[in-house]
Order: sequence, then structure tokens, then C-alpha cells
Amino acid sequence: MIAAIEELSLNAWPSYQTLLYDGWIIRFANGYTKRANSVIPLYPSSIVLDEKLAFCENIYQRQKLDVVFKLTPAVCPGNLDDYLSARGYRKDSPTSVQVLDLETTKVELAHEADLLENLSDEWLDAFCQMSAVGEPRRETIRHILLNIVPQHCFVSLKLGDNFVACGLGVLQMGYVGLFDIVTDEPFRSRGYGRQVVESILLWGKQNGARRSYLQVMLNNSAALHLYSQVGYVEKYQYWYRIKP
Repeated sequence: MIAAIEELSLNAWPSYQTLLYDGWIIRFANGYTKRANSVIPLYPSSIVLDEKLAFCENIYQRQKLDVVFKLTPAVCPGNLDDYLSARGYRKDSPTSVQVLDLETTKVELAHEADLLENLSDEWLDAFCQMSAVGEPRRETIRHILLNIVPQHCFVSLKLGDNFVACGLGVLQMGYVGLFDIVTDEPFRSRGYGRQVVESILLWGKQNGARRSYLQVMLNNSAALHLYSQVGYVEKYQYWYRIKP
């Protein structure tokens, strides 16, 4: 399951460039999000670790990006986390990967929800504002979102003319993934985030999804509570190792 969900999440959040290197997936996206700018050691490899690490460090340094590895319990090779730790790589952003069985979950479409299958400037503006993303990153986000290949939808909620919450769903192989779920700060703890989540899940079910997955950082207690209420259950965790 780990490899399958990791592949789904890689497709759902594309990078600018991807380099395949002896079973490792090396991604670059102008430094926006660690998952799009990291080494994902997903498959078995044969080159010795010292040589592989030197290659990765060199290529990220040439791109003027931090050297970041995304690690899971299924990492290849199995000793990579200890290997990186021994070389001073710090652990960062532990994240819970959770799954929901949609066939046994009842979800509803929020009456105010707007679902679009193409990115709009309004959705992007609202997401950037609610997520406090500055203008220099806006075009990077646009590029990533416009290059999602699997079927996807952008969901937003409005009160009057004002956006209060939004999110992204990406559908592939019977799974709908949740991404970029955010509620405007003055409107949090009012159920809008759950309405966005359930609207995405209903869209997924209507388009053949049988399960859902998401990734939520362990320090995000509000999101963890929300997803627990919906019925998500943790399947594994991932974390990053970052070169100091």
C-alpha cells in the first residue's frame, strides 16, 4: 500500500522536473513544497549509498535548493534513514498518511460548494490568500496545478462574495486524494473545512472512487481532528531528512 499511495501522491502533485536515478525519484519545483523538491527513494537500487548521496547533493546544490529526502517505512534501502541521520541530516515535518473507505462512508455535497475541473484565477487567488502564499510563489503553484494529469476538481465555498474555504481532489485508480484543504482564518472551527472535504469525496464517489487518502502533518491538531471525524485512519507516516 505504501508504494501505491506514494505513486498516487507523486502524480497528484507534479514537480517541474523529475529525474529517475537508480530507483530514486528526484524532483524539482523551484523550492515550493518539500514533496515537490525532494528525493523519493521508492524502489530498489544497486549503486552504493555514498555515490548516490553525493550525486543527489550535487544536483540540488546546483539548483540552489535544499537537499531533501522524503522517507517512509518502505524506504529503499531500508537503512537509509539511519544513514542520513548519521551524516547530520535533520528530521523534519513528520506526516500521517491516512485512508478512508468510501464504500462505507456517507458524504454530502455542501449547498454552497462550487466544483470546477479546471483551475480558475479566483480559486488560485483564494487559496494563496487563505494560505498566506506570497506573489513570488503564485506562478509556481499555478504551474503545478495546471500540470496535474489525473482527473481532478477544485472545490470552494463562499459566504456572499467571499471565499471561506477551498480544496483540491485528485482521482486515480479508485482513490481520491485530498490536497490544499484550507479555511480562511476568521471562519475556522465552523465546519467549512469538513464541507469542502465531503464535497470532494462525493465528487470522487460519483466518478468511481472507492477509497480516499490524504497527508496531514502531525503538528496540525485541528486537521487531524477533522479527518478523524470524517473516518480517516492512519496507514503509515512519512518524514523528511534535510541536509543542514
